[in-house]
Amino acid sequence: MSFAVTVYYEDTDMGGIVYHANYLKYIERARSHWVRELGIDQVALREEGTVFAVRRVKAEFLAPARLDDVLDVTTALVEASGVRVRLEQVVRRGAQTLFRAQVELVAIDWRSGAVRRMPAALRALKGDGG
Repeated sequence: MSFAVTVYYEDTDMGGIVYHANYLKYIERARSHWVRELGIDQVALREEGTVFAVRRVKAEFLAPARLDDVLDVTTALVEASGVRVRLEQVVRRGAQTLFRAQVELVAIDWRSGAVRRMPAALRALKGDGG
């Protein structure tokens, strides 16, 4: 799944280079888009008490993005289980890879913090419908 991001002035340092923490914002937006495209309503899920939480991020900063760049953020499922998913997310400018991350998500009860089963749409990605 692909998601486009434009680099704005607010994303950069004084040299016009994207501040490193903003890559995490870009991949968060792309994950939200990915989940929405799967048909998962995060607002309804939250009303039921479940939210997604990032458990682990392994990030590689490979080259800088700059002011006014149009970036492509891809999100791909690497692994899924009943309680977690692992995604590969890549930020590119054209053919050049700028940033790569492996992100592990869990579903939790937002009130207690207890781990919950992933929504059925995510479990189905690996064939675990139940």
